Amino acid sequence: MSRVKSPRTDGAAPRRRTGPVPMAQGVDPMEEPKAASAWAMPDRPSRGRLIWRRTRAQLRTVLLVVLVLAGGALAVTGFQSLGRGADFGEKLGDLGARAGLKVTDIVLEGRDKTPLPAIARALSIRKGDPILAFSPRDAQKRLEAIKWVKSATVLRRLPGTIVVQLAERSPFAIYQENRAWVLIDRAGEVLDDDVSAFSGELLLVAGEGAKKAAADLIDALATQPSVQARVESATWIGGRRWNLQIKGGTEVLLPEGAAMVALARLVELQASHAVLDRALKLVDLRLPDRLTLRPNTESKTPPATPPTTASQTGRKT
Repeated sequence: MSRVKSPRTDGAAPRRRTGPVPMAQGVDPMEEPKAASAWAMPDRPSRGRLIWRRTRAQLRTVLLVVLVLAGGALAVTGFQSLGRGADFGEKLGDLGARAGLKVTDIVLEGRDKTPLPAIARALSIRKGDPILAFSPRDAQKRLEAIKWVKSATVLRRLPGTIVVQLAERSPFAIYQENRAWVLIDRAGEVLDDDVSAFSGELLLVAGEGAKKAAADLIDALATQPSVQARVESATWIGGRRWNLQIKGGTEVLLPEGAAMVALARLVELQASHAVLDRALKLVDLRLPDRLTLRPNTESKTPPATPPTTASQTGRKT
């Protein structure tokens, strides 16, 4: 007769099985995790994960632009000698335009007298053009070839702004060259052949080499404003000295190398004898110890007031 084991009543824990645990039939232990994951419900992306996805897409775009710019700089500098820089620049500009990098604004700073059409021709770009195809260096060279421009800075600010900063030459005098009047700066460089806007404001100078010597004379006249206001024009004589044409017809002969001293002497003569208000054709100050005055026999009375600037414009032939 077999004996049936009854459950233990002594409170001891059942003994653990030490053998292998049987698996369900037909289930591979290596495949079980995959099967469980296949039946699991997918988790909904969190808000942080969604933000990261958007940021990652934007970073890709920024990285692309950086790579394009780096490649463009390499192409223009490295491939220029091979004759492929211009072609690559066009392709780069097209690529940038497709990415939305087009000229939207052109900012011009420091411009006063430089003609706008000349600036437009030098820049050679319009709104809507690919900004990566624009060469700031080439534009700078073209701008500095304009007579009014002393120096130029051209900046390209992505995504679509071109900044142009100009330093202009200042008009200093009006010079007679080949029987025509031209505008010159302090260094004697010709700025423009249209002097109408400066008639009556700037000193008229004539004579071979006068445009280079004018700065010293004008600086000397600035020390004697009472005389400067009466001077209509000046002629450079023999590359050595100046003759001043005073409004009213008097001509003042200045000495070589001592114009400032002679002008101070002229101020004293005007204060004591009013030589510039008298009917004189010539005041010769070339010798420091001698004064020569020549009367104007064609004029009987001195002019009451200096003539208007019409006399200047009439001389421009």
